[in-house]
Amino acid sequence: MKKKIRIGNASGYWGDDLTALKRQLKGGHLDYITMDFLAEITMSILHRQKKKNPDLGYAVDFLDQLDDCLELIVSKKVKVISNAGGINPIGMGRKIIEMAQKKNLDIKVGIVYGDDIVNHLYELTAAGERFPNMETGEDFFKVRSRISSANIYLGAEPVVKALEAGCQIIVTGRVTDTGITLAPMIYEFDWAMDDWDKMAAGIIAGHLIECGAQVSGGNITDWEDVKSFHNIGYPIIEMEKSGEFVVTKHKNTGGLISEKTIKEQLVYEMGDPANYISPDGIARFDTVHIKNEGKDRIRVYGIKGKPEPDFLKVSMSFEDGWKANGAVLVCGPQTYKKAEIISDIFWKKLKHHYEATQTDMIGSGSIWPASLSQGESNEILLRFAVRDKDLNKVKDFGKALSTLILSGPAGMAVTTGGRPKPSLVVAYWPALMHRSRVEAKVLIIDTNGDEDFHEISFPIRVQTPFQEKEESVKSKLKKKKFSGRLVSAKLEDVCYARSGDKGDTCNIGVLARKSDIYDWLVEYLTAEKVKKFFTGITFGKVVRYELDNLHGLNFLLEETLGGGGTKSLMIDPQGKTLAQALLQMPIKIPSSLLKNKLLKR
Repeated sequence: MKKKIRIGNASGYWGDDLTALKRQLKGGHLDYITMDFLAEITMSILHRQKKKNPDLGYAVDFLDQLDDCLELIVSKKVKVISNAGGINPIGMGRKIIEMAQKKNLDIKVGIVYGDDIVNHLYELTAAGERFPNMETGEDFFKVRSRISSANIYLGAEPVVKALEAGCQIIVTGRVTDTGITLAPMIYEFDWAMDDWDKMAAGIIAGHLIECGAQVSGGNITDWEDVKSFHNIGYPIIEMEKSGEFVVTKHKNTGGLISEKTIKEQLVYEMGDPANYISPDGIARFDTVHIKNEGKDRIRVYGIKGKPEPDFLKVSMSFEDGWKANGAVLVCGPQTYKKAEIISDIFWKKLKHHYEATQTDMIGSGSIWPASLSQGESNEILLRFAVRDKDLNKVKDFGKALSTLILSGPAGMAVTTGGRPKPSLVVAYWPALMHRSRVEAKVLIIDTNGDEDFHEISFPIRVQTPFQEKEESVKSKLKKKKFSGRLVSAKLEDVCYARSGDKGDTCNIGVLARKSDIYDWLVEYLTAEKVKKFFTGITFGKVVRYELDNLHGLNFLLEETLGGGGTKSLMIDPQGKTLAQALLQMPIKIPSSLLKNKLLKR
């Protein structure tokens, strides 16, 4: 039994760097490589793809990378695990076998499926599953007939079964991003599935590397810390049998592994830090500790977990109307005044009432709170968008946009490349299903034509009572008095941050640059202040969680992303820019906390 394994990531999403897999293979020793391709939106795209061509329904980019790297994978004896199978993992698995046969390579491929329940919804509801919307509480039966995709988030167990069968490449349907990373740990170290601390360690390790280079210098607030983004190194987990691990990357690569990159990724898309739920257990992010072990090496330890949930998440989508967007370029002088006149002309010309509309003056700070506007610009991309269930109304929108150019103020140009066309809105429906009704399937095939099949159930393993909604560790900090007069600064001078999306909710994790800054931050940056700062952007409540162990706060901003996913008309429907916006918040801070000038970088 190994004492340590090295697991690298080579893809954080469908569309990631196609050279990453080869670079990870050539950069140094790895035991495993994981590649994440799926998101809620991706699944619905794959369903539409498979309707047009039954042979598809998977992320074809993965096959392109394998075609280039398969000989290297076999010669280096690296195991590759990916959820690129989408809604057709069997089709992808057979394609990989054909590829290997043409290259005269001997491999065994594991195929994990059983997550797709779209054709079983009626029998499941008849058996007692109700699938209410997790975010809104809405009744599932009003959309059941319109559901186009429904996939259960499977955990690590079926992937472990494929590893036990000797598979070198494993492709899955909707296995969680963390599950494909946790599975090799369970297999190599013989971890018990009810060792909740070990499960939590693997889940957090998977969370850290699931977004590829985002943890190794990409998207970092202090981007000038990164000496080079060229040949950026993708992350590697060095997991030990104890559950402690080091995050690193190959030598002589760009990017950066640091305390900041690790902390920013930890808070990315985080909800309640004490209850990060996965099919394999609940990880407590409020117990994570990190320390620097040298250049591009950060140790992560002290992680605690709780038993797996009784219910697994189901990601569903349904067709919910149409949307379109288009833009015109407006230039100065008096750019803003022109843009306001053009907007008035356009919306009055349409004479329609739409379910949702959006007007953005891109280049004027339109994606940030109005209070951050910095004055007149000499050019604006004036963008319009609509959403409605009436296709004809959406078509009228496209026809009206092109008529603006010769019938308004001077200095306009069309930038959309023609009349905007309606696109289908695929809405997201998150729900829960009892794990006792879930059954994953594992098909093992090899280049000799042999096949084997397994079914995996998901039993309840809870041995001790626990509270699923246990509160996160509350700050025990005593109120401190800080010396010095209050001085003006920006939040970014004393903090760094990252944001992400969960449906229509944006999460923003804010991290203090020093421990005494955190003491002040807990008192100063309240949910009420954040809600007020995002007036006009956030329409729901703001919830705050404290992370004493990371010296950070996590904010959940509800009703912020225009409905989320493909339903949103916003130009930033995933809230990626909102952390940087919050960091521009003007603050008043005791001068003693800025004694070393500004702490930024």
